[in-house]
Amino acid sequence: MENKYEIILYWSREDNAVIAEVPELAGCMADGEDYTEALQNVSIVINQWIETAKSLGRDIPIPKGKLMYA
Repeated sequence: MENKYEIILYWSREDNAVIAEVPELAGCMADGEDYTEALQNVSIVINQWIETAKSLGRDIPIPKGKLMYA
């Protein structure tokens, strides 16, 4: 994976799938049958998110790594 964005993985009983969210990229998420598949899918979605942002002239956040919440 070439991008260094934080990815949050969790099981969704409602979706019956593992969800992978990228908090630094608004709306960027994917799912999969297991953690490996969710990570593979979100890697593709991250690249698509960045390509779309570039084509629209939008800023692309610099990866911050682990996010800290209060």
